[in-house]
Amino acid sequence: MPRIQSIQEYMSAADWDILMVQTRPNVFYLTGFDADPHERLLGALVFKNGGTAVVCPSMEVHQIEEVFTDGPVIGYTDSEDPWVKIGEYLQEASIPTRKIALESSISWARLEKWKETVPQAEFAQADALLLEQRLIKEPDELQLMQEAAAFADIGIKTGIAHLKEGVTEMEVVAAVEFEMKRRGIREMSFSTMVLFGEKGGDPHGNPGSRTLQKGDSVLFDLGVIWQGYASDITRTVFFDHATEKQRTVYNTVLEAQEAALSLVKPGTAAGNLDKAAREVIEQAGFGSFFPHRIGHGIGIEVHELPSMNEENTRILEEGMAFTIEPGIYLPGQFGVRIEDDLHVTAEGSRILTTYPKELQVIPSEK
Repeated sequence: MPRIQSIQEYMSAADWDILMVQTRPNVFYLTGFDADPHERLLGALVFKNGGTAVVCPSMEVHQIEEVFTDGPVIGYTDSEDPWVKIGEYLQEASIPTRKIALESSISWARLEKWKETVPQAEFAQADALLLEQRLIKEPDELQLMQEAAAFADIGIKTGIAHLKEGVTEMEVVAAVEFEMKRRGIREMSFSTMVLFGEKGGDPHGNPGSRTLQKGDSVLFDLGVIWQGYASDITRTVFFDHATEKQRTVYNTVLEAQEAALSLVKPGTAAGNLDKAAREVIEQAGFGSFFPHRIGHGIGIEVHELPSMNEENTRILEEGMAFTIEPGIYLPGQFGVRIEDDLHVTAEGSRILTTYPKELQVIPSEK
């Protein structure tokens, strides 16, 4: 697997003998297996001198062996200690254990187990390597992200179709997620957000029993996990009618997004996208109501590198994927956010989420 080879090259340069990952996203990235083992250890081991292995609960062995063929799968039962199994394998395979790289999120208890297993080892942090490795998406990853984005588009369409006077935010959430399940989606990227009227004035509001009334804005923010890859889309529409102020805010946000999107190409500093959108919003007089960065990286996780904040000087490269999502939030009144997923191409960008963005007023009588 090319990504394993790339990691092993880095390990040689860093003089790491072993890399172990045990978070769900990184295990998936290195093995192709996606599951939550709960409190049990499920880890992928990469060795500097060649080879890989997976340690996992016995109940997962069959599923992992179907997708992971680059090394042994070391299973253990609930009555066995996986660290003993790891130690035995390292000894039998004559794996050097002088320096071991781990994710910083490893628990204290697991770090102590490593120290018991290989008392002589030094430890290093592997987060930067893993995040950088995942930063540039491969063609097959981008294809899955395109498919995930198509489901997100359907989610927005489904939510809008269920808008009617008196419906609650949670009823619309339920309709969206039922449709996603019906289409084969097991997991949303995050808790689906549907916010009516003044609820949208909070960028991360919580849907509840608020009922839809004529004149309300409706802010949708949702995404799915499809074959291990995330999508994330936001659209804002208006129910029955839109006021002049609502229209002004909406058109300002749309102009801000278009300003940022126009800059996406290899060689542009990530922070310039945020600055371009922020300038539009500030010139319209709403600068203090845009409290977050313009976007975030997306891939296996819904939030990953790069962080699209105005101070980020990282240069965009072909294969990077992220969101562009300016917003204006007027507390106690309404909020507007427009968000798309995209990736950088050789000459510009390709937008993955395609649900229309022109201002929409949804009729109350259908």
